[in-house]
Amino acid sequence: MKVWPIFKKEMRLYFTSPVAYVVVMIFLLIAGYFFYSIFAFFTLASMQSAMNPAMARDLNVTDSVMRPLFSNVSVILLLLLPLLTMRLFAEERRSGTIELLLTFPVRDGAVLIGKYLAAFALYAVMLGLTVLYPGIVAYFARLETGPVFTGYLGLLLMGAAFIAVGIFTSSLTENQIVAAITTFGTLLIFWILGWSADYAGGAVGRVLQHLSILEHNESFAKGVLDTKDIIYYLNFTILALFLALRSLEARRWKG
Repeated sequence: MKVWPIFKKEMRLYFTSPVAYVVVMIFLLIAGYFFYSIFAFFTLASMQSAMNPAMARDLNVTDSVMRPLFSNVSVILLLLLPLLTMRLFAEERRSGTIELLLTFPVRDGAVLIGKYLAAFALYAVMLGLTVLYPGIVAYFARLETGPVFTGYLGLLLMGAAFIAVGIFTSSLTENQIVAAITTFGTLLIFWILGWSADYAGGAVGRVLQHLSILEHNESFAKGVLDTKDIIYYLNFTILALFLALRSLEARRWKG
């Protein structure tokens, strides 16, 4: 499959337009603000604990700084990743180039994977820039590397699922704004399913809890590497990409 040319084309388009720069800048500004606020609060609590030994025993920099940071970053991703994926197929459909692209001697799967990997690569770079934050924390305090590693792994898997949903919705419309809003709405539904699980109870509650994106990310932030959470995100990603592929194939047959 000719994935590499599609990947290079999409990466070039990202960095020759303001979209990538704006999204990355906004992400880093918001994530940086959250980190500063959380770390400043931890510093203040540490100073107060110097006069209160009981409080000092309960103070852990990993739980007090990194876990809240990972949680806040996941919220930022919910808002920003739809902006990274909204144009991938919607712009091709609007300009009419998707028909030309799909008539090339390139399989639909190669087009899909190339675009997906480009978006994921940009996201990985964006997330990688935040490694500075645990580095700062480790300079001032003893940081547990295990929860930091699993926390970043959870964010990578969550982002992979978000991007796959974004590509699927982008393949359904030629309007980028509609694609972004649809992606956000779809992800938000899966985000809040866990809230309803507490009220539903029983088998329904367990199903809703299992489908919740947020529920599966909490274990990673705690430093717990559970295979069911990894499988959930992989299945979520594969299903969304499968639906996107079917959308492209349906357009080829129509067109």
